[in-house]
Amino acid sequence: MSSLNRLLYFNCVVETGSISAASRIYDVQPSSISRQLAALEQELGVKLLNKTTRNSGLTEAGKKYYEYSQRIVTEFDDAKRAVNDLQEKPQGKLKLSMTVGFGESVVLPLINDFMLLYPSINVQLELTERVVDLVEENIDIAIRSGRLPDSSLISRRLASNNFILCASTSYLANHGTPKDPDDLVNFQCIRYGYSRWKDWYLMTDERSKLVIGNALTVNSVNGQKQLVLNDAGLALMPFWAVKKELENGQLTQVLKEDVFSPYEELSSTYAIYLSRDMIPPKTKVFLNFLVESIAKLGI
Repeated sequence: MSSLNRLLYFNCVVETGSISAASRIYDVQPSSISRQLAALEQELGVKLLNKTTRNSGLTEAGKKYYEYSQRIVTEFDDAKRAVNDLQEKPQGKLKLSMTVGFGESVVLPLINDFMLLYPSINVQLELTERVVDLVEENIDIAIRSGRLPDSSLISRRLASNNFILCASTSYLANHGTPKDPDDLVNFQCIRYGYSRWKDWYLMTDERSKLVIGNALTVNSVNGQKQLVLNDAGLALMPFWAVKKELENGQLTQVLKEDVFSPYEELSSTYAIYLSRDMIPPKTKVFLNFLVESIAKLGI
């Protein structure tokens, strides 16, 4: 029997005036409550109740102990209500960690709409390329692009990383357009500086690493995009990062018939979280919102 149950029995005996009344409320034998009260007194080394066959009265020590036990039980009830509220409706702090490129290009533009839907959720955002520890850093959801390592974590696919080889219209007008992947050695190309995204592969039945010319390197997806938009060369970029610029004509896709990747395999972007069981409402609604919003974007 826990110390908390002893407190509950003690408070009930004080408030009802008898062990028998408390036993009816908790649906246990009076002898069981008597034993727990005796154990409580023995633990404290002081007598709390003066008991008769019909009722119980507090000793001086019992009065002082009851003052504190009331507060403890009240705070315990408040804690249960607070936790239940968190499980019943989306609220509280939602801590998100995401890659810089996907975060800036896709997630951040959606956050205001999410907050309007769920004003009781306090969203905290971290944009980083480092691999975070969800448990140690108390992260609710991490969003990562690429190949997922084997893990006990749960993942939910958000979007394919369909890599597009593109350049600005003016760059292509001034420098010409590659006719095939081997032509890339003759063009200025812009690599992404992240170690796992810096190489370019042609995704045929036999993966082949491409030789590209005069490569610039930048360590962010948006930095890559700014260089491309300002006529610095060709870049291999995920479709989600350049969808708008392709649609409005600022960028042009080249070698459309070929499939490219910075890996030796195709990849996706995922939302990663700790468990399928007892997912907090704040986490569940954000995951659903993100999946539905990305589907509407068509990326």
